[in-house]
Amino acid sequence: MPRLHMHVTDAADAPLRAALHELRGTLEIPHHFPPTAQAEAESAARAPRIPAADGAVATEHTLEDATDLPLFTLDPPGTLDLDQALFLSRRPGGGYRVHYAIADVASFVTPGGALDAEAHHRVTTLYFPDERVPLHPPVLSEGAASLLPDRDRPAVLWQLDLDAEGALTSTSVRRALVRSRAALDYAGVQRVLDDETAEEPLALLREIGLLREGQEVARGAISLQVPEQEIVEHDGRYTLAYRAPLPAYGWNAQISLLTGMAAAQLMLASGTGILRTLPSAPDGSVARLRLTARALGIDWPHHTSYSALIRTLDPRRADHAAFLQDCTALLRGAGYTVFDGSAPPPADALHAAVAAPYAHATAPLRRLVDRYTSELCLAASAGAEPPAWVRSALPALPREMETGTQRANQVERACVDLVEAALLRDRVGETFEALVVDIQDKDPTHGTVHLYDPAVIGPVETAPEGPALPLGHHIQVRLAEAEPGRAPVRFTPA
Repeated sequence: MPRLHMHVTDAADAPLRAALHELRGTLEIPHHFPPTAQAEAESAARAPRIPAADGAVATEHTLEDATDLPLFTLDPPGTLDLDQALFLSRRPGGGYRVHYAIADVASFVTPGGALDAEAHHRVTTLYFPDERVPLHPPVLSEGAASLLPDRDRPAVLWQLDLDAEGALTSTSVRRALVRSRAALDYAGVQRVLDDETAEEPLALLREIGLLREGQEVARGAISLQVPEQEIVEHDGRYTLAYRAPLPAYGWNAQISLLTGMAAAQLMLASGTGILRTLPSAPDGSVARLRLTARALGIDWPHHTSYSALIRTLDPRRADHAAFLQDCTALLRGAGYTVFDGSAPPPADALHAAVAAPYAHATAPLRRLVDRYTSELCLAASAGAEPPAWVRSALPALPREMETGTQRANQVERACVDLVEAALLRDRVGETFEALVVDIQDKDPTHGTVHLYDPAVIGPVETAPEGPALPLGHHIQVRLAEAEPGRAPVRFTPA
């Protein structure tokens, strides 16, 4: 499932914003685009160069016109970098048809140019609580390449046909000119779905989403509903709370997962591609999670699989949220696998959490690899060879994506540490109710606690010769340290 991102409102305190600014400097995060890259982006925004099947360059006027499809986008409120737009319908003979338009970034980025080089340097959009650092200049990512409503846009248009049970039966991909009709947000969509006032194209999001979730269960896939930390105002002060994703968020994510799985199948059939892969959890990892579940008081019957258990958990409960956070350990080791002319398919083609081959394909405005996936799938769908510029870039992409993903994870962790310290800096010495969610194997006096209020997870340590921390027990802890930009939160038993 795509990540939600911590957000600081405009009313958040100035010291926190100053610390976030300092953090970007410490991490050497680029602030501006090089002038040559910016100039290329502005030129492309005025006149996109759309790749044609014969290797020539097309224009918007020569693209297939699919603007009659009443597409809509579904994102958090205020989002401008809109990668995907969809239209859902029933097929006359039964089943469903998903039209999924993906921003056609290759029509705006010239291979080997300055803008292309900068994208390979940045790799992903980086999300800070107070701002985004985009992969592409906003003139493209929030303008000419974004699937904004009521604008004609070049797109990579997927047609995915499903049977009555939601299983994929056929896939096609082509370039087309599209026009989104509306930019919707999750809360609004959830509201009209819940009160049964949604018209059919939108109502089908729930219907298809639930069917795809059923397909996911049948595959034994893992779908973690990990709650996100959210900064909220209460009685004139800011604190952290947990926010569980709305069902509409999960149903929309199922369309993206469906497309990523279809992309993987297309590339595997053609013999050339790049997959998002994840190895199976190491031996002993699930057994360790069973011990954690027992310590947290979570009932895990022996006949219940791990993937089935996590679907029964409520991320709004502190003990369940703590367990879900611990479950992310099973998702470590994800990477990218390139194959070019290899047959049979690579042995490590599976994504263990998806329980199927899978590719990143639906967020090219925010993630570098998706631009290449689009081109590989367009070629595979047409029975053509991939463009030379795509094939030549494949060997280096896994390492580039690994570096960019590590940077994004570093930013996310540093932001959480900083925001937690900023919001608790005036409460050093106070005591809090907490749950011990982890202890170190080599030193059980060191571990991790999950506060009930505010929504903070942080390290705790007893005195060097003190007693072992009681895993899974409720304890009181005292905040020992919290200094934004200098020291993350740290607790001691009260």
